[in-house]
Amino acid sequence: MPFRDRIEAGRKLAAPLATYGNQHPAILALPRGGVPVAAEVAAALHAPLDLIIVRKVGVPFQNELAMGAVVDGGAPIVVRNDDVIRLGGVSEADFQAECRKEIAEIERRRQRYLGDRQRLEISGRTAIVIDDGIATGATTRAALQATRKRNPSRLVLAVPVAPTEIVPQMRAECDDFVCLEEHTAFAAIGYYYRDFGQVSDGEVLDMLRRFPISSDPRQSRERAQP
Repeated sequence: MPFRDRIEAGRKLAAPLATYGNQHPAILALPRGGVPVAAEVAAALHAPLDLIIVRKVGVPFQNELAMGAVVDGGAPIVVRNDDVIRLGGVSEADFQAECRKEIAEIERRRQRYLGDRQRLEISGRTAIVIDDGIATGATTRAALQATRKRNPSRLVLAVPVAPTEIVPQMRAECDDFVCLEEHTAFAAIGYYYRDFGQVSDGEVLDMLRRFPISSDPRQSRERAQP
């Protein structure tokens, strides 16, 4: 059954994640669609919210088809979907060119969303990575691999919806995988939402302001109130 919108999905997702509320969790959202979902979880768990900026690397002639993904960092992590690259007949030069384009877009978004905002420290904490759904899994895998390098004590992936066939891959990349709905015949993520309108940069910034980085969970709780 479709979720009304990302806010409802986030509230529903918060329920099975409540067991992590006393573990000083850190919530990491994939912008832009994952931010409204993650904000509801962060509010429910009284946890800080930060971004993990990932960009899908689309096939040049069919951009919605992911042949890989890149994630922000000093040395950007690239996850390849070699089956798609091969079937699409994409050369290595073309693949690298698309990666460079997405890395430039990551930098633009990092400056736009975060600026000089302090990065959330997740070492030794439970890190919960959240998006509004999973399609091919390329961006999700990149986000999980990058988060793992930051040494969380536990790595959790939480999404409202995902295709059944990639669930084993996701479980292999994290310590716990929470998914409200799995579908064997999977359509686009937006199919499972009645309202799947694009999330604007302004909305992302507004939600981040509700959750300033703080080492004190009590401060995060107070500031998270809208």
